[in-house]
Order: sequence, then structure tokens, then C-alpha cells
Amino acid sequence: MKNNPRILTAWTFYDWANSVHALVIVSSIFPVYFSATALNETGGPVINFLGISIKNSVLFSYTISAAFLFTALLSPVCSAIADYSGQKKTFMKVFCYTGAISCSLLYFFVRETTTFAVICFWLSLIGWSGSIVFYNSYLPDIATEDQYDRVSARGFSMGYIGSVLLMVVNLLVILKREWFGNISEAMASRIAFLTVGLWWIGFAQIPFSRLPDGTKKGTGQKGNYLLNGFKELRNVWSELQEQPLAKRFLVSFFVYNMAAQTVMYVATIFGSDELKLPGQSLIITILLIQLVAIPGAYGFSRLSERFGNTYSLMTAVVIWIFVCAGAYYVQTEAQFFGLAAIVGLVMGGIQSMSRSTYSKLIPTTTDTASYFSFYDVTDKTSTVFGTLVYGLIEQLTGNMRNSVLALLVLFVIGFVLLLRIPSQKIYRTRLETEEVL
Repeated sequence: MKNNPRILTAWTFYDWANSVHALVIVSSIFPVYFSATALNETGGPVINFLGISIKNSVLFSYTISAAFLFTALLSPVCSAIADYSGQKKTFMKVFCYTGAISCSLLYFFVRETTTFAVICFWLSLIGWSGSIVFYNSYLPDIATEDQYDRVSARGFSMGYIGSVLLMVVNLLVILKREWFGNISEAMASRIAFLTVGLWWIGFAQIPFSRLPDGTKKGTGQKGNYLLNGFKELRNVWSELQEQPLAKRFLVSFFVYNMAAQTVMYVATIFGSDELKLPGQSLIITILLIQLVAIPGAYGFSRLSERFGNTYSLMTAVVIWIFVCAGAYYVQTEAQFFGLAAIVGLVMGGIQSMSRSTYSKLIPTTTDTASYFSFYDVTDKTSTVFGTLVYGLIEQLTGNMRNSVLALLVLFVIGFVLLLRIPSQKIYRTRLETEEVL
């Protein structure tokens, strides 16, 4: 039964569980620790990774690209098999545990184990992004369409609240180390990585205990799951060809998401390397972003209810364009804080609205994991290209600000592509009118 409060609450708790990875590992403490630890013998930023000399900030960006490329290739097959076999929750668990355990292993990250740490970071990204595919695909299974925007916003808000709570605890350990036996700042950071893994696994048990298993479609032997999984994927691809609005949305989402995700993943490195801001200031900045993102997600949900999803998304993209323009010229810590607050406002909105918009555009189906695998492939491949472009431009020009200009251009293109998609509120009203006539 859809709109069951108990199940909806359990679903949002996976955002609560996994969002600590996005905040602590991807956006705040780990990037700062990585910049300070992934150094060569003389303390320089150019290190040796698997026989290749590369700047640590570029390696950080490329690792994200490699992880999401791998997930983009793997998740469509896994989701198709999950839809066919009815093992959606099992796949979600496997990715979840892979990511959480990898986070915990970052506890052993010191300069001498940089290669090991990069691999663990890569696996944590795969586990996180892979589990999100199946988590997102539950939305049309457990909620009715009129609730997509609010439930999606509630999930993101739960994620922001949960991640901020753990972040505050981690900051307390880092800033008040004398309360914890005068441990080093490095040890305090490594303990934070361990807590992320434990938090993720622990709170994930709430959705795992309440969310339903997928609906089994196949009746063949288990040995046929892989083959039938590919067939399932082909069927969904064929159905997408008959969904013009869903296709248009995926194209526009691919472009603007390239820029939005890249900003989220490299903002801390930008502040550290380009503006030379201290680590504590950067961590506090990311914390500010999370706090502002909570009302941002709900605000854009309200905007969507009044004017429709497309207008809500276009508003967010326009704000992102101004953010990139400001980032190109930012010079001071106060200016960086101001931009961070605006980023937080639109970060929650654009993520929440993108997920709910796609949920509205796909047809009513039991193949939700397969459909959301295409959404996830679009998400992850756009992140791959975005971070690759950002890292490549920095590598070629030696200036991150030039990379920011490229992101601005992507947002402009994404806005133009969104113009091709009618507002879902207006579009559905038109369809209902035509049906009555």
C-alpha cells in the first residue's frame, strides 16, 4: 500500500544513513585531510599513484570520475537483474555495505598508505552511488505521484539533518582533542571516517527492515537472471523511446547535473588550493551548506507545487549560473562563505526536484529499478564528465577558475534544454482536460 507513513519514514532514513558519506567523506573532512596527507616525500602536492605522477587535487577529481564511470556501467545490469529477480533490497544492501566498510577502512589513511586510501575512497563512492539507484527506485513504489515532491524533499532533508549531527560530533572531536586524550588532529579525522561507516551501516537497518522486497518478474532458474536482466534492460530502453518528455529531461539533467555535481565535489578543494583557506573554515563552510540545504529542499518543493517542476528546476539552474560567475571572482573567505550559503540553498532543491520530476515522467511500472538505473547512469556519467572536464582544464591551464567558467557554460546549456520540457503541473492539467473533452 502506497503512502504508508511507517514505510515512508523508513525510506527517508536511508538518506539519514548514507548522507554522512557525502558530507564527511566527499565534501568536508576527508578532502581537507587528503590535501594535507596525500603528499610526496618533500611535502609537495605531486605524488606517485600506481606509477603515475599526478597532483593530489587532480587525483581526487579523477577518482570521483572513475568511481562514477564504474557505477554507471554496473548499475544498469544490477538493476535489471534486481527487477527480474525481485532482489532490489539485496542489491541495495550489497552496495551499502561495500561503501560503509570502505569508509571505515579510511581510518588507516596515512601518507604511506595513500594508494590504499584512494582505492578505499573509490570503493566508498561506488557503494554509495550504487545503493542510491535502488533507494531512489523505491519512491514510485511507496508513494503516489502527488506526494513525490514532498517525500523526495523530506528524504533529502533527513539526509542533511543526519549528516550535520554526525558532523558536529566529528568537529567536536577535532576541535576539542584534549577532551579525548589529546589525540592528534590526524587521528581525530581518521576516527571521523570510521564513524561514517558505523553510522551508515547502523541506520541503514531501519529501511532494510521495513522496505518491501522487489516484485519478482522472472520464473526461470537463477542461472537465467543475468541473461534476463539484460533483456529487462533492453525492454526499458525501448519503452523510454516512447517517452519523449522523459528523454528530454534526461538530456537536460545530464548537462546541468555535470556542473552541479562537480561544484559539490570540488568546492572544498577549490577553497583549500585556490583561496588557501584553513581546514576548519572549509569544514564549517560545508556545514553551513548542509543547514541551508534543508529549507532549500522544502522551498523548491513549494515552488514546484505552485508553478510546476520545470519552473522550479529552471529557477535553481539560474541561481547556479550566478554562483559560478561569483566563484570565478571570489577572493576572500567572507565571499566564499556567502557563495556557500547560496550553494546550499539550491543544492537541496535541484537534487530533490530532479528525482521527483523523473518519477513523474516515467510510466506506471513495476520495473522501477531498471528505470531509475537510466536516471542513475545519467547522473553518474554526467558527474564523470563534469569532474573530468574540471580536472583536465585545471591540469592544462593550472588555474581552477578556468574550470569554473566551463561549469557556468554547462548550466546555461542545461537551462536552454529545460525550456523544451513543459511544466509538469501545466502538462498534466492539459492532459486531464483533453481526457475530459
